[in-house]
Amino acid sequence: MAGFWQDLKDRHHKRVFGARELLKYIGPGLLVTVGFIDPGNWASNLAAGSSYGYSLLWMVTLSTLMLIILQHNVAHLGIATGLCLSEAANKHLPRAAARPLLWSAMAASVSTSLAEILGGAIALQMLFGVPLKLGAALVTGLVVFLLLSNTYRRLEKWIIGFVSLIGLSFIYELKLAPVDWHATAAGWLTPALPHGSMLIVMSVLGAVVMPHNLFLHSEVIQSRQWNLEDEKVIQLQLKYEFVDTLLSMLVGWAINSAMIIMAAATFYAAGTVVTELPQAQAMLVPLLGGGASTVFALALLLAGVASSVTSGMAGASIFAGLYGEPMNLADNHSRLGVYISLAAALLIIFFITDPFRGLILSQMALSVQLPFTIFLQVYLTSSKKVMGRHANSGLDTALLLLIGLAVTFLNIKLLLSLLGS
Repeated sequence: MAGFWQDLKDRHHKRVFGARELLKYIGPGLLVTVGFIDPGNWASNLAAGSSYGYSLLWMVTLSTLMLIILQHNVAHLGIATGLCLSEAANKHLPRAAARPLLWSAMAASVSTSLAEILGGAIALQMLFGVPLKLGAALVTGLVVFLLLSNTYRRLEKWIIGFVSLIGLSFIYELKLAPVDWHATAAGWLTPALPHGSMLIVMSVLGAVVMPHNLFLHSEVIQSRQWNLEDEKVIQLQLKYEFVDTLLSMLVGWAINSAMIIMAAATFYAAGTVVTELPQAQAMLVPLLGGGASTVFALALLLAGVASSVTSGMAGASIFAGLYGEPMNLADNHSRLGVYISLAAALLIIFFITDPFRGLILSQMALSVQLPFTIFLQVYLTSSKKVMGRHANSGLDTALLLLIGLAVTFLNIKLLLSLLGS
């Protein structure tokens, strides 16, 4: 009997130790998650739900499955090599190939920052009547302050808090909305391409599977320098990283789905197509009440600030990688990457005449750059020279290539639909 109780005690300690161990590795995935519940996603998802009801929910499911595979794979690069995606490209690719690829990734970071800052500015306009351009400048200033005055671990805590509040906001919204859950389940699982939906489909894809997030995830993971540990420790990190990635991406899937469901249950049901975020907020008052519209605007502000932080971090990582350096916000190259990503986005916002369409097009631009980042990632993580014994298996490489080809195919479909319109 004593042996039984000792065994039970040992198992209890192992479970507690395992849970405590896991909590140490939660964080990188949530930094990525906030990048795909950003204002660009809000615009894409509200457009999808208000225009096509529940029928495009499948794209969130498909995009999230792609995202889990891609983020898990790029995290392996950081764990096994101690290099982020940008550093690895600079080190292992010819300069003539690495430079254009990384500069296109910087352009994607700017496009991302544009959506994040613009969304935060729209939220300030909704809540306090702040002019859009002034609001954009205020959001940019706050984000720069947060980035240059906080460490990774502090930022992770901020982001986890932001993600939690955004999630709770949409739970509140869904509780008020008359949701058709049968149509929701069908939408999640049944692929459909309604006439004229290709631009929205691609913007949803670009809003979920984002190039800058692949760079960011590898950066945050490699910053912990697990590659310097022994093989047993590396294997442990790979296991815990997958749990972090899976749980975090599922949180993002749920929040993105909630946006489309809320738009379908309210705007689509009322026959209203959302063409700007303030319109969505105003429409929620008669449909769900004033409290829902305030929560909507506050959640948008949180999403704008939090995702601007992560897009600035990604810009820093990509730019530092051009010089073969890891991101270090005390270093001039990393800081310059932050300034380029955020300041260029702010400058573009001053020339935008249709903010909502600007959000949609920014997400579409991300989907156009995405294949280049995916194929770069596949090349690096499949190379034994780069990854050693942790290189992709043949099956992993085939699956990653299939995702890259699918994204490329959808881009071609988008181009053809635009040329034919």
